Amino acid sequence: MAETEEMTDEEKAMMDEWESMAGDDDSTDNDAGEGTNARILNQDEIDSLLGFDDDMMGGEESSGIMALINSAMVNYERLPMLDIVFDRLVRLMSTSLRNLTSDNVEVSLDQVSTVRFGDYMNSIPLPAMLSVFKAEEWDNHGLLVVDSALIYSVVDVLLGGRKGTPAIRVEGRPYTTIETKLVERMVGVSLSDLSSAFDPLSPVSFTLDRMETNPRFATITQSGNACVLARLRVDMGDRGGRVEILIPYATLEPIRELLLQMFMGEKFGRDSIWETHLTHELYKTDVQLQAVLGEKTVSLDEMLNWKVGTRIMFSTQTEDELELRCGHFPMFKGPVGQKQDHIAVRIERYIPPDKERER
Repeated sequence: MAETEEMTDEEKAMMDEWESMAGDDDSTDNDAGEGTNARILNQDEIDSLLGFDDDMMGGEESSGIMALINSAMVNYERLPMLDIVFDRLVRLMSTSLRNLTSDNVEVSLDQVSTVRFGDYMNSIPLPAMLSVFKAEEWDNHGLLVVDSALIYSVVDVLLGGRKGTPAIRVEGRPYTTIETKLVERMVGVSLSDLSSAFDPLSPVSFTLDRMETNPRFATITQSGNACVLARLRVDMGDRGGRVEILIPYATLEPIRELLLQMFMGEKFGRDSIWETHLTHELYKTDVQLQAVLGEKTVSLDEMLNWKVGTRIMFSTQTEDELELRCGHFPMFKGPVGQKQDHIAVRIERYIPPDKERER
């Protein structure tokens, strides 16, 4: 009984100790709220935790909570053939822009990635010129974005600016009609090259629909939809800028099977060599056919009474057609006759498998 009382006293002591510790925690929390012994994150640390760093918006991989949210979307679907298409686009654009500007133009591919449409539209550095284009054969749209640095560089080059001097940038005003028309020429050349880049896979015509300066008016799909983003760098000596091509996955859906190829002309699940060989060998296969002269259903008791010399009568007439079978499958029907002391059957009609199933 004494041991029981001692255990009870120990339990009471432990409970009092836990209550005192809980009281200390409450006081610590109150002190932290007042600013003593508190560690408060600054804005840069909060942005880094959430993945909203300005450095991350420049094309590098995001980190923090946003990286966890976007991890499933970034690897939405790998389309190997797109790398070949955009590599071909780089070579075509280099030649076309050299002919357009009569200057030494170098086009390079920085990155091909997957983004959400809404996230990309919020990250576009303004001012910029957004060109909405339509894929005629696919009956859907895409987006081509030219940043302000490249806009002023193209205007300067096409209007005879001196080489070796950076383009003059005038911020805080809308683009003039002349600037818009000059950039529209460059966009038309780029879309023509993009059509040529897709030609080996599937013929498609990209036509310019409209040009916008406000991202709100360039919406071509829902904000949560995944899109393919290709970032291109255009250098013209000391001048240059970026071109970004955004194509929603819904636009690429008609040629999705072609974009999944690892190399040009790949066939999925088919091998024409084996198909030809198998067809050739099947034609040399021997098939046995059985001509059924007559059929009759008898009971087991009657069959057990059969003896040598027992005569079985069938209802088949001489003018009836006989059935030719391959195993258990009826194949042909035709009249019976005789040729050189042998019974012969002339095949007159084929029995389709579906009719046999109905029977």
